[in-house]
Amino acid sequence: MEPFRRVAGRALPLDRSDVDTDQIVPAEHLKRVERTGFEQSLFAAWRRDPDFVLNRPEHRDAPILIAGPNFGCGSSREHAVWALQQAGFRAVISPRFADIFRSNCLKAGLLPVELPAEAVRRLLDAVMADPDTRVVVDLHAQRVRGAGMEASFEVDPAARRRLLEGLDEIAITLSHEEAIAAYEAGRPEWLPGLAVSGAARVPGGGSPVRGARTSEGSTAPGRTR
Repeated sequence: MEPFRRVAGRALPLDRSDVDTDQIVPAEHLKRVERTGFEQSLFAAWRRDPDFVLNRPEHRDAPILIAGPNFGCGSSREHAVWALQQAGFRAVISPRFADIFRSNCLKAGLLPVELPAEAVRRLLDAVMADPDTRVVVDLHAQRVRGAGMEASFEVDPAARRRLLEGLDEIAITLSHEEAIAAYEAGRPEWLPGLAVSGAARVPGGGSPVRGARTSEGSTAPGRTR
């Protein structure tokens, strides 16, 4: 996962409330086996309108999306986050996010920035009036600047650390690989092991036989034959 510290540039104003995940990525676009290519599905129904904001050249390549309240509501859909990222967005600003959508964003490396409604309204108005308005989202300082204003935002400390260091949940687990290997090496041989160097495992991956003797001489519980 790419580290996130700060993003600055133009913003795309999506002045709509209650944008749900089916509007972000319609269900008929979820049949892809690959995890890539979802940028073509982003707001697919709305993009049929030539005047939709995402179709306007003045907002092309904006790395920040500004939306109305309750963004990302509806069903849990990781594809919605992937589509936003693959379309080039690094941060989304809204007065309120659906909880599951916010969680999916933080796990994938897309920063959800929750600001007071008044601050979001000021940013939306400024960007709609002047598409070249520069907006800065600073995760390290937890501040947003733009349209002559500055506002702070909160983010879970653990999620903030993962974003700043570019660590997803798998990377966090692998950072403890030595401790995991040491723990597995000390487990009784009859217990199933993990695929970690030095881990004890049952030959063939089968279950132990009740009454079998471990290397320590104790009786191992298990199924009978």
